[in-house]
Amino acid sequence: MFEKILIANRGEIALRVHRACREMGIKTVAVHSTADADAMDVRLADESVCIGPPSSTESYLNIPSIIAAAEVTNSDAIHPGYGFLSENANFVDIVTAHGIKFIGPTADHIRLMGDKIAAKETMIKLGVPCVPGSEGEITTLADAEQVAADIGYPVIIKASAGGGGRGMKVATGPDTISEAFSSARSEANLAFGNDAVYIEKYLSGPRHIEIQILADGKGNVVHLGERDCSLQRRHQKALEESPSPALSDDARVRIGETVSKAIGDMKYEGVGTIEFLYENDEFYFIEMNTRLQVEHPVTEMVTGIDLVQAQINVAAGLPLTLTQKDITFSGHAIECRITAEDPVTFAASPGPVNEFHVPGGLGVRVDSGLYAGYMVPPYYDSLIAKLIVHADSREECLLRLNRALEEFVVSGIKTTLPLHQELLQNEEFQKGDYNIHWLEKFIENR
Repeated sequence: MFEKILIANRGEIALRVHRACREMGIKTVAVHSTADADAMDVRLADESVCIGPPSSTESYLNIPSIIAAAEVTNSDAIHPGYGFLSENANFVDIVTAHGIKFIGPTADHIRLMGDKIAAKETMIKLGVPCVPGSEGEITTLADAEQVAADIGYPVIIKASAGGGGRGMKVATGPDTISEAFSSARSEANLAFGNDAVYIEKYLSGPRHIEIQILADGKGNVVHLGERDCSLQRRHQKALEESPSPALSDDARVRIGETVSKAIGDMKYEGVGTIEFLYENDEFYFIEMNTRLQVEHPVTEMVTGIDLVQAQINVAAGLPLTLTQKDITFSGHAIECRITAEDPVTFAASPGPVNEFHVPGGLGVRVDSGLYAGYMVPPYYDSLIAKLIVHADSREECLLRLNRALEEFVVSGIKTTLPLHQELLQNEEFQKGDYNIHWLEKFIENR
């Protein structure tokens, strides 16, 4: 087992990793920018090293500084958390070249899943369902009409070089395909200097469902159920729950077994999350995140498995002793992401925290690096806390979450706590009747 782990991150996830290490008897090294000198993880770690000024590019993304910190502290492993360098294959290569263990998958797997086209091709070969569509570029209207007829309307025509929603047009039927095709090509050419387009089945109101896996690199894999992450604003998740209120038991078993087999065939090592769009009882692969997720506590609450400790054990070469039959799911869990933002305008709200009181009681967990007197810096992601609640049923979980939100006190800065309180009063949310577009419409109409 490792004797000392350097945590190459900040905020709540750095503290989360520190806690897992402490419970395993492993010493920790916190790295920090000058802006984070007073952070909670820095205060609690066995050692700390300043790696640069506030800018992420000069600190948390500064590979030479992080490697130097690991070497001067004699760290034998690096945990990347999420974000920053957690999915940077070059960083993994450099860490490995210096004789330090990267706690996560191989650089090859990170590269493979980081290439969206290659990831989709790989998943198709491994039997994972993907969004139906053209195999490549569509160059003529006749081809567009044929593909659309084959996969069924509605379809979406996308710019191959696209991004930000540009060069994307929806065709609802044969009478609209011509206009959508020409319009998408024209817009793509104007936006990207490239009029190449392709076609996919358009999903009008899908859920965002992700499957958590744990694998040892030797073909042994377990899945730890699903999380429903459909409540999103600008593609950023706001609330996650497990199990999903939308999935049947048959669908849950079907996708879990499919994913486990695929990840085992890949010989993947560590934790990972396979993300899907889910509509009309069908799953469609989006991407794979080759790291720990922000919302991993939801899974921990319903399975009782510490995912960070599991990551560390696998990275240390210990065999995965768990089998799928050992994984049991208990009750329901919901996580609210609390950010330092105005709950109405969503403008960032950095500054000093005057009061900080977290809720408690049975089934209530708060992951946060905040404390009274802490200065929330303006340089990083606005996530300041995660409130996770567990109960025997979804109904009880909602009641407990409502109570916990009432107890949560953060003053001195604005937070999205009021937004989560509003959500809990909405009848559609209470029924679990929402999709990936629901939260933005809720915010727009409130």
